[in-house]
Amino acid sequence: MRVVIAGGHGKIALILERLLADGGHDPVALIRNPDHVVDVEAAGAEPVVLDLEASSVDEVAAVLAGADAVVFAAGAGPGSTAERKLTVDRDGAILLADAARAAGVPRIVVISAMRADDFDAASDDVFQIYLRAKSEADSAVRASGLDYTIVRPGGLTDAPPTGLVVADTTLPKGSISRADVAATVAALLVSGAASRAQFELTEGGLPIAGALAALPDPA
Repeated sequence: MRVVIAGGHGKIALILERLLADGGHDPVALIRNPDHVVDVEAAGAEPVVLDLEASSVDEVAAVLAGADAVVFAAGAGPGSTAERKLTVDRDGAILLADAARAAGVPRIVVISAMRADDFDAASDDVFQIYLRAKSEADSAVRASGLDYTIVRPGGLTDAPPTGLVVADTTLPKGSISRADVAATVAALLVSGAASRAQFELTEGGLPIAGALAALPDPA
């Protein structure tokens, strides 16, 4: 399976790339910075230098040609401006979905954020704009016609993976390791679970496969 990952040098993405490569799949990492080529190659991925903020749908679609799935793992990151929350976290995800549709890629997995729809529309706080960006991107992906899965993890940590999570439409606030998010996304891609579904994800007591199997059927 060929999987193109936007934000390919992010912490979750690098772990996901290694999991996919070790499973015999072909991960492709979209990166903005050529200096990150060595890191993604070490993770077992094919690097492609491409800036989503400066690319057209056709340019991205050309890179996606022949892929089985795409993953949106990009983000403007801590300390970035409110404007970049919109141009990366929102517009980048929408661009990837549009390009996937143009390239005939059937599946998209988006790493979003817990409680994204609860943003304060009247606030100019950067975190509220981040949640708005995620919410609006998720809405566009749901309407894209693609076979989508939107994963909304709780607070991210760099703790070692446990392989134990809880997943549901809504959850109490909680945290989860980036490694367990990556493992969940890998499981989604390989199994095809949670088709046309959106769910929140935190650390919990179920093995990942069991947690995904226990998700309610999409409405």
